[in-house]
Amino acid sequence: MWKWKGQYSINYLVSSTPNSHPDSPPLLLVHGFGASIPLYNPAGYSYTMEGWAQLILDFLDEVVKKPTVLIGNSVGSLACVIAASESSQTLVRGLVLLNCAGGMNNKAIVDDWRIKLLFPLLWFIDFLLKQRPIASAIFERGKQRETLRNILLSIYANKESVDETLVEIIREPANEEGALDAFVSIVTGPPGPNPVELMPSISIPLLVLWGDEDPFTPLDGPVGKYFSSLLSKLSNVKLTVLKGVGHCPHDDRPELVHEKLLPWLAETFNF
Repeated sequence: MWKWKGQYSINYLVSSTPNSHPDSPPLLLVHGFGASIPLYNPAGYSYTMEGWAQLILDFLDEVVKKPTVLIGNSVGSLACVIAASESSQTLVRGLVLLNCAGGMNNKAIVDDWRIKLLFPLLWFIDFLLKQRPIASAIFERGKQRETLRNILLSIYANKESVDETLVEIIREPANEEGALDAFVSIVTGPPGPNPVELMPSISIPLLVLWGDEDPFTPLDGPVGKYFSSLLSKLSNVKLTVLKGVGHCPHDDRPELVHEKLLPWLAETFNF
């Protein structure tokens, strides 16, 4: 347990590899929204992408205390990008992005025709979620097991990965105190910096892995297209499209992620 800013309790898990190279940097795995507990529901906290990035930097500075490779998924990826853009190599040595989000919510993506069509609906949903009774009713329905299962089936290409254990992993944080406030804050809050604006300032080694069946951050969307184009523009970037993989590659098809991630870590950082 780490106490962030003296008031927010953040759980973290430490795992070590006995045979790792002594010069290998630590890896910090940063999950996406809803994937764990205390990080996403401290009471009274207003969620922003900049706040998440600062949490990562403070954790590296106060707990890890070594230059670290950040590995993030979804908004966790974006938080890692922001952290890397605001840090030096004394804290962040490398980045691995798994289906990086374009913002904390869909209001960040202004140049995708699919989102443009949904803008009136998104603003209407924001309005509804600011009415506490309505927000509570929506949230209660959304965290039901069958609803969560259907959402997960829509974002996982490998349907066998969507089992009762996964449903409970996602459902558990939604039952914690402050979960409703966290949900409303994230959906209605400012989307935060766009990764497209931040990447030119990042020169550390970067591995991008992208599931090609992701409905949330599709490869043919503006963010996916941008990261695909980096391969020919920046020498520090490696990109692999993972076929038949959804929004959470590390859990959807972990063997495909390991196939690309582990050799890259070995080659770049002597793992």
